[in-house]
Amino acid sequence: MDPVIVVGAGPVGLCTALALTRRGVPVVVLDEGPGREELRPARTAILRADIASFLGRLGCAPAEAEGVRWTALSTLRRRQVVRRVEFGHGGSRIGQVADPGAAEENPPLHLPQHVLVRRLRAALAREQLAQLAPYSKLDAIEQDERGVTVHTRGAGPEDSAGTGGAPRGGTGGEARAWTGGGARDGADPASSGGTWWRGSHLVGCDGPRSTVRKLLSVRFPGRTAVERHAVAALRAELPWPGEAVLHRSPPGGVDVTARPLPDGLWRVDWLLPPRGELVTPEALVARIRDTLAVWCGGTTPPYELLDTGVHTVHHRLALRWRVGRAFLAGDAAHLVGALGTQAVDEGLRDAENLAWKLALVWHRHAPGTLLDSYEAERRTAVGARLRAADQALPLVRGTGSWPAVRRSLVPGAARGDDAMLTDGHLGCGPLGAPPVYERSPLTPSALPGSVRVGTAPGAPVADVPVTAPDGSAGGLRDRLGRDLLVVLVAPGTAVWDRRHWMSAGLMPRLASAVAALPIRAELLVTEGYPGAAAHTVLVVRPDGHLVAALSGVRPAELHACADTARGGAVGGRTGGGGAAGADGAHGSDTEASDAEASDVKASGADGALTSETEVSEGGASEADAPGAADRSTVAPPRGPVVHSPT
Repeated sequence: MDPVIVVGAGPVGLCTALALTRRGVPVVVLDEGPGREELRPARTAILRADIASFLGRLGCAPAEAEGVRWTALSTLRRRQVVRRVEFGHGGSRIGQVADPGAAEENPPLHLPQHVLVRRLRAALAREQLAQLAPYSKLDAIEQDERGVTVHTRGAGPEDSAGTGGAPRGGTGGEARAWTGGGARDGADPASSGGTWWRGSHLVGCDGPRSTVRKLLSVRFPGRTAVERHAVAALRAELPWPGEAVLHRSPPGGVDVTARPLPDGLWRVDWLLPPRGELVTPEALVARIRDTLAVWCGGTTPPYELLDTGVHTVHHRLALRWRVGRAFLAGDAAHLVGALGTQAVDEGLRDAENLAWKLALVWHRHAPGTLLDSYEAERRTAVGARLRAADQALPLVRGTGSWPAVRRSLVPGAARGDDAMLTDGHLGCGPLGAPPVYERSPLTPSALPGSVRVGTAPGAPVADVPVTAPDGSAGGLRDRLGRDLLVVLVAPGTAVWDRRHWMSAGLMPRLASAVAALPIRAELLVTEGYPGAAAHTVLVVRPDGHLVAALSGVRPAELHACADTARGGAVGGRTGGGGAAGADGAHGSDTEASDAEASDVKASGADGALTSETEVSEGGASEADAPGAADRSTVAPPRGPVVHSPT
C-alpha cells in the first residue's frame, strides 16, 4: 500500500508523520523549504501537559534545559499583583490567590519553536518508514478510489535521500514517484522538472496560506486581525526570574506579556491596535526601554535585543477538514491565538487525533468511515475555542466607555477578565483546556451497563497509576499511543502476587473478553480512578479520551465499545483484533469508504510564503488575505517512472 503524503514540515506536519511511522505507516513529507528551520528566538511555542505527554510518547519531548517551565504566572494591573498562580518543583501547584483550581497541575513548557522542530526532525530522521523531500512545492492534487497523486515543483525523490530514509517496500509501502528530470547536483531545485508522488492519503499541514486547502477548494472564513502584538526576544535581568507576567494597563502603556526562555531570554509582547500603522524599529525600541524601566524601578536595565517582529492573530476555521482522502490540519485548518490560546497546541492535537485513526484504516483494522470522526471532533473543538475567544475578547480587551463602566460598576468584573486571560495562557477553561469530544461519533450511546465516573465520555482520562499483566507499572497516559486500553479498577492490586494475578478475581473473564475484541487492546489494572467504583472497566482510546465506563466485565458491551471506537466493523468482520502483541496485517489498496472513492482533481494555486516579520506560533502574517482568488494552472505532464531510493 502506498505511503501517506504529508505536506508541510512544521511542527504539525512533522508530528503527524512521526506519529504515523510509530504505528507502522510509511510517510513522505513534502517540505517546500530547504529542510531546516529558521532560528527565530521570538517565535516560540507553549506546550501544555497533554501535548508534552504526546511528544514524550513519540520520543521527541524537548529537554528541560531547552525550555522553561514557569514557576508562577502573575497578573499585574497597573503596579499591583491582582492574581498569582504558583507552581512547585515537578509541576505541582502549591498555592494561588483568587479563583482556586483555575490552573492546571503542570506548568506549561515555553521554548523557541525551532527547538521543537529540530527535535521532531531528528526523531523523524531515525525512522526507516519516513522520507523527507525538501524543495518540494505542491501545485496539483488528484484523487481516485485507491489513493492520491500529487505534483510538486522542485527537487525530485533522488534529492531527498538521507533525510530520513525512503519507506521500505517490505514494511508496507514504497514512495512511488514519477519525475520529469529532477534537480541535478549544483542546480537550482526550482529549475528542475516536476515530480508526481503517489500516496494512500494526503494530510495538508502547510500553514495559513495552505496550498492543499486552496487546491481542494475549501473555504476559510473568519475574522482578520482580531489581535496584533509587537514582539521582542531579549536578554535582560527582570524582577521575576522563571515567572511569566501578564501586565494589564501598565502606567502610560498598553497590555504587556513577558514569558521566560532559557539562557536569560524573554519573549515580550505588546498589545497593538488591531488595525494600526506599522511598528518602526525606533518605536519598538522606545517601547522596550519604557517597559523595562517600569518593571525595574524607573531605570532601564542593560538588555540585548535578539529578535523582533509583529504577530497578527486571525480567527479562521476551514469549512471542511476532509475531502475524500485529503485532510487539513494545523494552521491549514484553523487559525487561533487570541487571549493566550496556542496555535501549536491545537495543531498537535489535530496530529494526535488523526494519526491513530489513519493508521487503523491504513492497516485495514478500521473502516474508512472512522476518518470522518476527525473533522467531527476536531473542527467542533476548535470552533468552540474560537467562539469562547470571540465572546471574551470584548470583555478582556474592550476599550471605550462601556467596558470601563462595566469594570467600575460590576463587582469582580476586572478580576473575572484577568482570570479569563490567565486561563488562556495556562490552558484552563474554555480558552485553553484540553478538548472534550462529548458528541463524538466514536462514543457509544445508551450502552447497557455503562456507569458514570469522574471523566465524561469523550474527555481526556486522568493520569492514574496503572499496572500491566507483566508487572510493569507507570502512568495511564504513558500507555497511550498505539492500542485501545481496557483498564480494570481493582483496589488492592498492589498486594497481588504477580505469578497468579491473571487468574485472580475478574481477570480471567476480562482477559478473554479483551482477546476477543475486534482491534488490538491492552489490559491494565489500577488501584482507583476518580469517581469509579471497584470493578469498573474503562475503555480508553489511543489518544487518551474515554470511550465508556462499564460496571464489571461485560464482553458484549466491551466489544460494542471497541467497534464504535474504530468507526464500525470492517467489511462485515466483527472480530479478530485480539490483545496487544498480535501482529496486524498491513493495509490493502482495496479498502476505501464511499467518502474516499470521490474523484477530485485540482491544480495550480500558488501559496505565498509567510512574511519574514511574522513571529506567531503558526499564525498568519499581516499581509495574509485568505479567500483571495486562486490562480489555476494546467498540471504538468508525467515523466518516466522512477522509484525513490530504499
